[in-house]
Amino acid sequence: MKKTIISDMTEGIDPAGIELGGKILREGGLVAFPTETVYGLGGNALDADASRKIYEAKGRPSDNPLIVHICEISALEKITESVPETARRLADAFWPGPMTLIFRKSDAVPDSTTGGLDTVAVRFPDHPAALALIRAAGGYVAAPSANTSGRPSPTQASHVWEDLQGKIDMIIDGGEVGIGIESTIVDLTEETPVILRPGYITREMLEKTIGHVEMDRSLISDDSAVRPRAPGMKYRHYAPQAPLLIVEGDETAVRERIRALVREAAAQGKRAGVIATDESADCYGEGIVRSAGTRADEATVAAHLYAILREFDSLGVDVIYSEAFDTAGIGQAVMNRLMKAAGHRVIDAGKEASED
Repeated sequence: MKKTIISDMTEGIDPAGIELGGKILREGGLVAFPTETVYGLGGNALDADASRKIYEAKGRPSDNPLIVHICEISALEKITESVPETARRLADAFWPGPMTLIFRKSDAVPDSTTGGLDTVAVRFPDHPAALALIRAAGGYVAAPSANTSGRPSPTQASHVWEDLQGKIDMIIDGGEVGIGIESTIVDLTEETPVILRPGYITREMLEKTIGHVEMDRSLISDDSAVRPRAPGMKYRHYAPQAPLLIVEGDETAVRERIRALVREAAAQGKRAGVIATDESADCYGEGIVRSAGTRADEATVAAHLYAILREFDSLGVDVIYSEAFDTAGIGQAVMNRLMKAAGHRVIDAGKEASED
């Protein structure tokens, strides 16, 4: 088992820690680091062995592509066949930031980094520690979320330690992240850009910059036979240990159904967790209730969702019920993550319990 080093950068960049992290990455090791979205598990993106180590540490299927993180737009030239004008416009608008773009890859990127695909996913993160580390590592860092594959993504360094201590070389602690869900992924290899994973950068924001953008049909599917074109498309992700069920429908009906489900669980000797909002948390008198944030600003829900799922794991609940989120903005990204975590298990609050 490795000795995992912790470098505290909660109060600012530590040059010595960045230098050490960069050295570890250049020599083929693994370093977890904060971004504005979630913590990433970094390895040298141009080193096939380093990418394989990432898959091994996470227990991640090797056909699930990794995202290459860069610290300057000019870095695209080495790892892509070409950079279309659409990409340059998006990069000007949203990089550095929570957006990943997919290009045709160059031979510089090993197949182990891209899951055997002829495309490469690239992101320019907006976090000072991440950018300093990428620069110190040589400019190309492959980094999926820094968690055991399938578990809720880490939004704090303690989440990374919980999952990966002893399996990786170093964790850079940058405190709690800001956004809390993974980047928006946009495929630019088709004639029309396609969103493969929704995130903080919404479809509406993208279309204001480049015109029409499609949503990938697999976003509403749980077809495990589909080969993933981007991280998170095929395999179960973000899942807590207890079964998670999403209750959707009229707001009042949702609250009534969750209350009934919690009472039913209690009658069976089960502890139920409830994911609510600031507006509804006081409506649930039973169960372990956590507010993820306010519906007036669903970015607050995104920021706290994964931490709540991990808290329910630590509390040992037997089942989790969550309200649904269905706005056109970041609520869509929250719902995408919840659906993955729940294995697409949804209860319609408008139907009788016997129909579920």
